[in-house]
Amino acid sequence: MKKVGIILIGAVCVALVVGYYYYLSHKDASDSAEVTEVQKVILKDLSGKSYPATPREVIKFYNRIISCFYNEEYTEDEFQKLADQSLMLMDEELADNNPAEQYYLRIQTDVESYREKKKTINNASVCSSNDVQYQTVDGRECAYATSSYFVRSSDGFAKSIQNYVLRKDDKGKWKILGFELVEGDADENE
Repeated sequence: MKKVGIILIGAVCVALVVGYYYYLSHKDASDSAEVTEVQKVILKDLSGKSYPATPREVIKFYNRIISCFYNEEYTEDEFQKLADQSLMLMDEELADNNPAEQYYLRIQTDVESYREKKKTINNASVCSSNDVQYQTVDGRECAYATSSYFVRSSDGFAKSIQNYVLRKDDKGKWKILGFELVEGDADENE
């Protein structure tokens, strides 16, 4: 009878160990649900202390947004939130010239064009902090920064460079006032 008791206790212990292992392995899988890059960008609170502190950081975050637009999968709701995030980085003057509905349509059209041509932004980089130039224009602080983009398509790679102009708003936040294509074109291989 003692042998049966020992075997039974041993079987219960093994069952508990196996059960605990099963619980831990499935708990970790459900707890570590992967947050996508789109969700990370959407979750950044640009209205508070999480707003990028420097012109370079503003452009880096803007590049993350546009990389999400062109490279990632997202829902319609996520698309709207991505667009809203990019509008929050814009100077009031630029935002006024890009009403939200028109901006959404323009971005949607651009994204569809990229996807039809199987293009992705392979790399986006911003100039170093030392290369950001600062000036005062009409009594307001402005910054000038450059960003380069490498676009991959079925035809190969293309490089484009954009110059960004940023201006400090009344709250001391750097906002994108404008940008222009300097060199190359994402469509140059067509």
